[in-house]
Amino acid sequence: MDEVVRQATARAITTMRDHLGDRLTVDDLARAAMFSKFHFTRVFLRATGLSPGRFLSALRLAEAKRLLATTSISVANISHQVGYNSVGTFSARFSGSVGLSPSGYRQARGLPPRIPERADQAPSGTTLRGNVRCPYGTAGTVFVGLFPAKITEGRPARYAILSGPGPYALADVPPGAWYVIAHTFAAGYNDDRGPRPYTGLAGPVPVHRGVTAVLADVRLRPRHGFDPPVLLALPDLRPSAVRRPVAV
Repeated sequence: MDEVVRQATARAITTMRDHLGDRLTVDDLARAAMFSKFHFTRVFLRATGLSPGRFLSALRLAEAKRLLATTSISVANISHQVGYNSVGTFSARFSGSVGLSPSGYRQARGLPPRIPERADQAPSGTTLRGNVRCPYGTAGTVFVGLFPAKITEGRPARYAILSGPGPYALADVPPGAWYVIAHTFAAGYNDDRGPRPYTGLAGPVPVHRGVTAVLADVRLRPRHGFDPPVLLALPDLRPSAVRRPVAV
């Protein structure tokens, strides 16, 4: 990625994080990035995989997740802190993206009893399979899911929980173009700080009726600041020996 684009994107994301409760427009973010609005929107999408508005919305919901899991602040106050004027709108958006209501997320301490799959599309009979590879070190439990965009948000079309990197298979994948997104925690070869969040993405992967199998391998890498937050509530993916709170 060009260094100018990297710095501009970083300035925009910093502005988002510093003003989650404020009204931010694309013009505001473009000025922070020091680009024209049209050019900024294109380069931000290329750098992060999401539009500026969608990335900002994801940051707001991620902060709401953090506040719900770590504080006793009311849902109403949290919704205002992250830029929502309506608690009802916030709750609906949170539930659709995270898979639990704000109160349910707090009660579950961020760990869902199960992850529901999308039920709005008929299965195609296609199995999507591949390998999740982690070349950096030892990884823990791996989540692999199918999503319509480059963000772990809402109900996955299909998903699997693996005991570690390796082969996966997702049966009866609905027709469409899907991104395969994987998450885990891994300790790098020279990393003495313990397991860190890792992610990987492949796609879009087209799935058509009548096709028996589709292949898509996913390579894991350390998460960085340009990755969208993980909004869907996932099970604890860290190695059993490490159970202190860590944000995905």
